[in-house]
Amino acid sequence: MAEVAVLSSTMPTARESGRARAAGPPEMDVATLERARQGDARARRKLVERHQAPVFALLSRILRGRDRAVVEDLAQETFLRVFVALPRFRPEGPARLSTWILRIASNLAIDELRRRRPEAGALDSTQLELAAGTRTDAEAERRSLAALLDRAVAELGPEFRAAFVLREYHQLDYAEIADALELDLGTVKSRLSRARARLRALLTEAHER
Repeated sequence: MAEVAVLSSTMPTARESGRARAAGPPEMDVATLERARQGDARARRKLVERHQAPVFALLSRILRGRDRAVVEDLAQETFLRVFVALPRFRPEGPARLSTWILRIASNLAIDELRRRRPEAGALDSTQLELAAGTRTDAEAERRSLAALLDRAVAELGPEFRAAFVLREYHQLDYAEIADALELDLGTVKSRLSRARARLRALLTEAHER
């Protein structure tokens, strides 16, 4: 497929994925989306170009510890599934296109983690010591703490990790997370609460080493 070739040839870098995570892609206009639903190659290419960075960022976060090739394969699979199901997607429905696409990516990532959970590695207190020793370098400190947080997120179970990433890195509201993960609101709130509590415990444990 031409649209999948776009994905593999313009896969975002980690920095580009971070920018996409912070801003989020604008929703496609109705006319372009309708052409994509009808199989128009140019419209589908635009869909991939607009949504591949958030998809890659989501998969990279949830699948921390997997090779980049695995993330790229699942990103490809995400869009293959998007195009198979796109004729059934209804723009007037409750889910935004971006949320619907992230749902597909999330499910693939969770399935991958359930098959074989990667080794996250123990949280390294030396990273905190490095941050403490470079108080005059705010950027170095921020990066050290961000890396530590990434490793703590990797310690979460698949379902908790997915909910946390969708909330904290993609800024989905509770209702959108419930839709993306096909859960009720109470379960989403419970998983986020437990994920945050677990992260606090892991970060505290690393700090006290």
